[in-house]
Amino acid sequence: MLKTFAALKQKSAVFADIFSPDIIMPVPLHPKRLRYRGFNQSLVLAHIFYKEQKEKIDCHNLIRIKNTRAQTTLKGDERRLNVINAFSLNNSEKVKDKQIVIIDDVFTTGTTVNECSRILLKAGAADVHVLTLARVRE
Repeated sequence: MLKTFAALKQKSAVFADIFSPDIIMPVPLHPKRLRYRGFNQSLVLAHIFYKEQKEKIDCHNLIRIKNTRAQTTLKGDERRLNVINAFSLNNSEKVKDKQIVIIDDVFTTGTTVNECSRILLKAGAADVHVLTLARVRE
């Protein structure tokens, strides 16, 4: 399946205009979920979307400090409450005045990426963009 996404990226004009940020941040998993799953799907997508800019991928600064329930099991209001204060930064100075793109696999309500964006903007990021593979339409 990853080869399919990589081929799609190379052949699709949609990807020609992907924003080129200072920092690329995959949405982090909590360490327990990462151990259980064995990989971070957002990090895998970051490597596909930004194959030529891998040195910009930062998967250590934005961290998930709260082991939240899976968002897929929750409704809108529950999703928002689930991720409040779930993320933190190891080093706020690294994002100050930077253009950042957050990578996530699926955009449903936007709650997760909004919370990540809030943390980054609060720390002084100049701008935050979001890139997802799929969007759920209600």
